[in-house]
Parts: sequence; C-alpha cells; structure tokens
Amino acid sequence: MELIMIILLLIIAAEATYLVAVNTKKSVSKKAGRPIFVDTSVLIDGRIIAIAQSGFIGSDTLFIPRSVIGELQYLADNADTEKRSRARHGLDVVTELQAMPNVKVEIFQDGSKAEEGVDERLLKLAKQYNGAVCTIDYNLNKVAQVENIIVLNVNDLAMSLRMAYLPGEKILLELTQKGQDGHQAVGHLTDGTMVVVEHANKYINKTVEIEFIRSLQTAAGKMMFAKLVDAKKNDERLFSKKQQSNSTPKKQTNQTTVVLPQPAPTTYHSDRNDQRLADNSQTARKAPGKSRYSRQDDSSAQPQQSNTRSKTPAKRPRTSAQNEASLIEMLNNQ
Repeated sequence: MELIMIILLLIIAAEATYLVAVNTKKSVSKKAGRPIFVDTSVLIDGRIIAIAQSGFIGSDTLFIPRSVIGELQYLADNADTEKRSRARHGLDVVTELQAMPNVKVEIFQDGSKAEEGVDERLLKLAKQYNGAVCTIDYNLNKVAQVENIIVLNVNDLAMSLRMAYLPGEKILLELTQKGQDGHQAVGHLTDGTMVVVEHANKYINKTVEIEFIRSLQTAAGKMMFAKLVDAKKNDERLFSKKQQSNSTPKKQTNQTTVVLPQPAPTTYHSDRNDQRLADNSQTARKAPGKSRYSRQDDSSAQPQQSNTRSKTPAKRPRTSAQNEASLIEMLNNQ
C-alpha cells in the first residue's frame, strides 16, 4: 500500500513539473518580440537603464532569471565591501527596470540557484527559447558566439557610439564656412559631424591642422570644438603650398638699364640769406603781443575734456546657455 502511494506521489510530481515547464514555455513564447536574458554583469554595470529608457529595447522582453537575482543576493551578503555595493546596485537596477512603463521586464522562475553556473544557465535558456543573451562578460560573449547564440553586448554598443576623435587628438580639416561668432570657422568630418574651430575665420576654404577640445551631444546631433594647433605653422604651410602652385618657370626678358640725369647742385647765396634773416627780425620786433620768451597758457590750446559719459550702452556678454542654444540652432540649420 505504501509503495502504491509513493508511486502515485511520484506521478503527480512529474505531471506538476511537466505542466510548470509547458506553461513557462508558453508564457515566454506568448511575449511579444524576442526574449532577452539579462546577465549579472549587465545589472551591476547599470547602463541597461539608459538603453531601456531610449526605447532601443522595442517590443522585446527583458527576462531576468531568478538564478541571476540569487547570485546578486549571494554577492550582496557574502562578498567584500566593494562587491557588496556593486551587487546591491544591481538589485536596484532590477527595481528601476521593473518601474519603467515602456519596458517589458519579467522575472524568469528558473530556481534561486544554478547548479551548473549562471553563465551555463543563460546559454541553456537562450537555446531553449530561441532568445538572446545580454551581457558584457567577455568569456560569456565568446562562448555564446561559438554556440551561435545572439549576444547583445553593451560594450560593443558604447564603442560604436563613441566619438570618432577624442579631445587632444589632431587632424587636418578643411574649413568651409563661418561660425556663429565672428572669429569662428566651421568644418565637417567624414561622418558629417560639425567641428567649430576657434579664432580661425581667416582660414575659411583652407585646410589647417586643428586640435579637438571638447564635444557637445544634443538631440539634433553631435558637434565638436577645436582650436588651431599653431597659427604660425599653418601660415607657413599655406605659404609653401602657394609657392609650389606659383613655381612654374617664367620667361626671362632683356632688361635695359636707364641712367637718369643727376640734378645740379644747389648754390646758396650768403648775401640773400643775410638780407632775409634781417627782414624777419625787424618784423618780429614790430609785431605786438607777448614776448617770445613768455609762456603761453596751455589750457587754451588744449580742447576741454567733456565730463559727460557716453550714452551708448555697453554690450552684455552672452551666457554659456545662450552660446549653446545658438550652436544648437546652427546645427539644426545644417
């Protein structure tokens, strides 16, 4: 009798396990889009929040296995101080993902602990449900590629979105137009990124060497700011190009030397000079007025300075917000 009861219990347990597995598979297949199984490393990293907020997840569903949450809980309880804080941050990321209204997040009930390891469990789930693995783990990424499993690597996405040139790098750039300010000039990179070069308005329609200073990312696109590496060096390089363009040989012409006649030396007559000086002295004695040795009032010769200030109002310098707004407007007009 006991044996029959044991057999019945085993049959019931097997049927319950089968029904749970079938219902779980149906629930995953009914979800819109492709199932994405999130790794522990992605939750600890936290950049998945910005990706989800931007809408790039789309209709896909983020499945966070219960074994992944169990690993975070284990690290938050038993690891060192640094790993504990990172694991707790990963648990907070799960909560933030669940609170997003436009993101589908499900906790996949696969058990609180993966006996074969979390990485193996993720690969198994991705194969079973024809899904993808979201990870930044290098080794898991390589194994998933060998197993022909789709991998969504956050690091690859960040590398593809990074700036082509970082601050401090130098390139040769052709300046094509004026900037928002009078001293600025504008050029464009090969991918269309606008580059604003400071104090380069005299180099428009010329190629100069620049050094990137900073970048600005806006909803309209990205732009970069740069400065001239060496104005003197750029002038010398442009002058050398101009000389090379004008280095075509010219025909020599016969030159004729023209000798101009020299003027005759001037003869000074002492008698006439003495008579002119005597006439000038007599005229000075007869002229009324002050003596030539008396000092004259300098105040009458000098114009009076006006004490009234100029009524023209001084121009106020633009704020950084106004400068950024004008640059964004210029970027929209491109």
